[in-house]
Amino acid sequence: MTMFDPANHDDNPPMDAAFLSGMKPSKRGRPKLDAPKVEVKIRLDANTVAHLRGSGPGWQTRVNEALGQLVAAGQI
Repeated sequence: MTMFDPANHDDNPPMDAAFLSGMKPSKRGRPKLDAPKVEVKIRLDANTVAHLRGSGPGWQTRVNEALGQLVAAGQI
């Protein structure tokens, strides 16, 4: 049985300087946001956190929206 030799395979382009100069790095992950969120640490009462977590998945997003509405209304 012979081993596969990529150097002798017709589909492989030559890996010379001209080929490598045309390569671009891949872009992985999520696209950059215009206004990325900032991670913060905040200490809250245990019963407050239990209530918020008990409201189900997405509770942090809902808290962010509620705080945003209060800020927009000038209440905090």
